[in-house]
Amino acid sequence: MKFRQTLFWDVNPKNIDAKKNAQYIIERVVDFGNDKEARWILNYYDKALLHKVIFKSRCLRPDSKKLWTLFLKNS
Repeated sequence: MKFRQTLFWDVNPKNIDAKKNAQYIIERVVDFGNDKEARWILNYYDKALLHKVIFKSRCLRPDSKKLWTLFLKNS
């Protein structure tokens, strides 16, 4: 996936590795991603990893965390 510079404003998106930087990517997409990026993380990462990252993250906005927790619970 080609990541938007506005989503990863603090790094060069070309240097992001989807496997090594999974937590970083998931957190950014959960908080600031669009539909296309959200669908990509749902298809690329397994549900257990998504749940783990979202549940344990300390940097997610509370509303994003609640929404994604409910979404993963019902999918």
